[in-house]
Parts: sequence; structure tokens; C-alpha cells
Amino acid sequence: MARTALRASGALFALALALSATPTFAQDIVLGASVQLTGPVANTGRYYKDAYDFAIDKINAAGGVKVGNTKRKLALKLYDNQSDVNLSVRQYTQLVSQDKVNLLLGPFASNFALADSAVSEKYRIPMVQGGGASDQIFSRKFKYIFGTLAPASNYFASTIDMLKQLEPAPKSVALLYADDAFDVSVAQGTRPLLQKAGLKIAIDARYSSNASDFNSLLSQIKSVNADVVLVAGHETEILNFVRQAKSLAVAPKMYSFTVGVPSEDFRKALGKDADYAFGMTAWLPNANLKDRWFGDAAQFATAYKAKYGYDPDYHAASGVADVEAVAQAIENAGSVEPQKVRDALAKLNFPSLYGTIAFAANGQIDLPQVVIQVQGDKLVAVYGGKGFIVKPNYPMPAWNAR
Repeated sequence: MARTALRASGALFALALALSATPTFAQDIVLGASVQLTGPVANTGRYYKDAYDFAIDKINAAGGVKVGNTKRKLALKLYDNQSDVNLSVRQYTQLVSQDKVNLLLGPFASNFALADSAVSEKYRIPMVQGGGASDQIFSRKFKYIFGTLAPASNYFASTIDMLKQLEPAPKSVALLYADDAFDVSVAQGTRPLLQKAGLKIAIDARYSSNASDFNSLLSQIKSVNADVVLVAGHETEILNFVRQAKSLAVAPKMYSFTVGVPSEDFRKALGKDADYAFGMTAWLPNANLKDRWFGDAAQFATAYKAKYGYDPDYHAASGVADVEAVAQAIENAGSVEPQKVRDALAKLNFPSLYGTIAFAANGQIDLPQVVIQVQGDKLVAVYGGKGFIVKPNYPMPAWNAR
């Protein structure tokens, strides 16, 4: 009987060991965010909601996030900031002080990330965001903000490199930018790059965010006969700019925009008028970008389109990368304790569908921008770090000659 009891006791002990080594599911890890689901920038803001949901669903379907020997699912607590910065700040404060979320994901747009990151810093809860690229966000020596967009000051760098290779060579540039944090950073970084390239800045003009009337600026561009027009702004502003450029028959040799061109919605909104437009992107759905959860970027793009009905651009890819970075940091830390996750985020270095996720000391990722162009009904990568990928359609013809 003693031997029988001993064997039974041993079996129970072995079972206990086996159970302790097998991951078990515990309560959800709640990620909090406030994004623009309504208001002037909701068209891009929704990319982040979709990206967050899509990534969380994929990670949960694969078993969730391993925290030590425990498997935990991710959940999202999300508010609509209605494209209002002040409301966004209040919502992030509510997320951490009342809703008691574990960690934070970011909003869209630099002016929002600039304000909202002050909440994460105050409460010492990490925020990973892929919607704000302004250099201002990362120049304050904050410890709890991490960003997956390249620095705004470098957005036009690859475009300016390309300008030096074009024939006929452009000589003068009109630089237009909105008065928000992102676009101001773009302009600050672009000026010295243009000067170094030997290009004359014929117009350097700042306009109000959400501007709808570009007639005066377009008339100036026409009067100085600028070869190239570089515009830093948000999608609705750029849609207005292109439509009014056509109505006033303003057609420089080329124009390039910080946003819009990578977006399927932008190209659908303009139709044939989007042709010849240049832009840039730090991400394309390349099968070489391997990913732990989605396989690769091409598989991700196909699955995303099937679920949401539109092609993902770099906004969506960076939003997914935000969630993946949080998940990987939790696993590396073996904890959801904010300080431990923050320290793990700072040390991340892993491949993803968005590229290598490795934050610099200031908390930002610096990925090179590929120059893209709308050519007919296709979006084409035309210029990268090693030169031309495909011959760009340049110079742009007059509107009545298309």
C-alpha cells in the first residue's frame, strides 16, 4: 500500500510538473488607444483601428502572448478622438487613470502623438505609435514614447537625391507645408537638403492645416515657373491641391507629396488626375519582409485586403508593427509591468512585415524612403537607395496634353 501511495504521489507530482510547464491562459492584456474615426483625418485614422484589430486578432489566433509560462490574449480599448487633439489627450488620460489599460498604442498624426505622448510620459506607461513622425516628438528625451515612422525631416531625402538624376535637371523648387508638427519638421529637414543639392528654393510657404484653398499658392508657383513642387500636408489638403492645380492649369515638371500617393483611396479619389504624382513610402508589401505572425509582408497585404476591402499602405503596416513590437517586448520582458516592457522595447531587434524593428536611442525607427509614382493605373516604386528602380514618368505634361 505504501508503494502504491508513493507511486500515486509520484504520478501527481509529475502531472503537476507537466502542468506548470504548459502555458495556461490568464486575463487579457489590454492595450489602449485613441484614434481619429471621425473628423477631417478619419480616412487615415481608420487605418490604425483596422491595423490594431487585425494584428491583435492574428496574435490571439496564434495563441496569444507568452508571459513567462502563461499565455495571455491581447485586447483593445479604443476611443474616437474625433480629430480633436484636446479630446485625444483627455481620452489617453482616461485610458491610464480610469480604464487602467496595461500599455498604449498611438493615434494618427504628429500633433496628436506630440500631445498624447506627454500622458504616457507622465504616467510612465509605454506608448508605441506609428502615426507620428515629427522630429519634435523624439527630441524631448522622453523615455516612454516609441515610433515606427521614419523622421519627418528626412521624408524628402530620397526624392531630392532623385532630382539630381533627372533629365532635364530641375533647377527650382517650391516648398509648401502645413503648420502642424509633422509638416514643419518636413520643411525644416528639406531646406538644407535642397540647398546642398544646389536647387533654388523659389517659394517657401506655410499654409494652415486643413486648408481647402490653394489658388493663391498655385498662382505663385505658376508665376515663378518652379520646376518642382514639394508639398507636405495631409491627404485632404493634397487632394484639394491637385484638383485646383488642374483647374488653374498649373503643371510643373513634377510634384511630390508626403502622403496620399501610397493610399488606394487617394488614387481612387483623383482617378486619372493622380497620374504622374510622386510620393514616398518606407514600406511596400515585399515577400522578403518575413514576419513571425503573418509569414511575410505580401501575405499580410493579401489578408488585409481580403478583410477590409482596401490595400494597406505604410500607415497600416506601421500600425501592425506597433502591436507586434508590444507583443514581442512583453515576451522578452516576461512581464506586462510598464517599466519592464519599456526597457524591453528599447532593446528590440526583430524582423517584421514592416522591416526590422529596432528603436534608436530617441525611440524612433529610421527606415529609408522609396520614391513612388502613380503611372497610369499603377503605383510604381521608381527610386531607392541604389538609384532608379523603374524609369519615372518625367517631366509631367500639361493637363490638357494628357
